[in-house]
Amino acid sequence: MAATTYENILQEIANKNLRPVYYLMGDEPYYIDQLAAHFATDILTESEREFNQTIVYAQDTNLGNILSLAKRYPMMAERQVIIVKEAQNLKGEIDSLSFYLQKPQPSTVLVFCHKNGTLDRRKKSVGDIERAGGVIFESKRLGEDLLPYFITNHVRTHQLTIDEKATMMLIESIGSDLNRLTSELEKLYINMPSDGNVITPDMVETYTGISKEYNVFELKNALIARDIEKAGRITKYMEDNPKTFPMQVILPLLFSYFSNLMLSYYAPQRTAQGVAAYLGLKSTWGTGDYIYGMRNYTATKVMEIITSLRRYDAMSKGIGATANTTHGLLRELVYFILH
Repeated sequence: MAATTYENILQEIANKNLRPVYYLMGDEPYYIDQLAAHFATDILTESEREFNQTIVYAQDTNLGNILSLAKRYPMMAERQVIIVKEAQNLKGEIDSLSFYLQKPQPSTVLVFCHKNGTLDRRKKSVGDIERAGGVIFESKRLGEDLLPYFITNHVRTHQLTIDEKATMMLIESIGSDLNRLTSELEKLYINMPSDGNVITPDMVETYTGISKEYNVFELKNALIARDIEKAGRITKYMEDNPKTFPMQVILPLLFSYFSNLMLSYYAPQRTAQGVAAYLGLKSTWGTGDYIYGMRNYTATKVMEIITSLRRYDAMSKGIGATANTTHGLLRELVYFILH
């Protein structure tokens, strides 16, 4: 059976146990970019790459030219590697890949990188890739509950650890964009003091520009705790810096929390494990926020908050609002949530 996981493909590259075709596709570009980099650097030696590695962009060529390259024999090397970037631009041409797959060149490793979408798995070419011993890999976006594990594991590969608050600061500020997350982590690795091995909130604030006190993570915590003073202080800072904290970024994060909080009331067991299972989370990370929220808010109030979040989201986009009413929306919303 063809390997379908990121880890399996990395292992195949490391072992030089390679397939004739790899079709990497999906909505998460990070894993596609990472695999493409490994195909480009870990298979051929530097001298072999000069004559036996070709990187093309689909918008600059066509499948016929790509397959002509694939049919060539390597020069003074065991194999050649062809990497096709932006393969989504081949569109309907990919159906013609089936002809090549009837007898793929055994000394060629042909890699397609298809971002922001997937092939229709009903297409004949998809089945032909697998029948020819190739790999179809779908790179899916990580769910919010898996982001802490992604960050923790990435940090661990550098023999470091990361503070839980520092992790949440990165997630709340950047979201699920793995390329941006890893870029910010690289800044932290470079600036890690020689005698330190823990990434702290202070480091995140200093080297990424994310405030450890004024961010959506801290605003959410203040709202969960119904800490009026802290919520007011953060809200004022955010309204004084609208370019850094636009409503269109803040509201979806609050909506996600309160929507899950509403669902948590229906969990048969209001424990960390019970809430995680009911919400379909793969871990109990963050479920404490929902248990705490259920203590401080009634289900009726949470439903009213969700309705208000929808209304204020519309107003922030100019629907039902005037120039005089757009300023102060966040302050009004936070006041409503807390009272």
